[in-house]
Amino acid sequence: MPRFLIEVPHDSDTVTCARAVHVFLTTGSHFLSNADWGCRDGDHRAIIIAEAESHEEARMIVPVAFRSAAKVVRVGKFTIDQIERTLKQHNAL
Repeated sequence: MPRFLIEVPHDSDTVTCARAVHVFLTTGSHFLSNADWGCRDGDHRAIIIAEAESHEEARMIVPVAFRSAAKVVRVGKFTIDQIERTLKQHNAL
């Protein structure tokens, strides 16, 4: 199943930040309650890696209030064979 990086920004003031974290922690969703946060380093966003069938399904993990601001990126790994094939096809290896 495809994997997605979901980044959900929020405002940096203390109360807004705490409210965002509270919403995630109280949803009951495994994905949201286990989100990583960049807030302690001044990067006010939740970070989630989740499996989903599509970008749209991954976005639906995010609470409605934050959904429109969420960035959803399909992520994956490459093998050396895949990359070498691509490079050979482009005469770059």
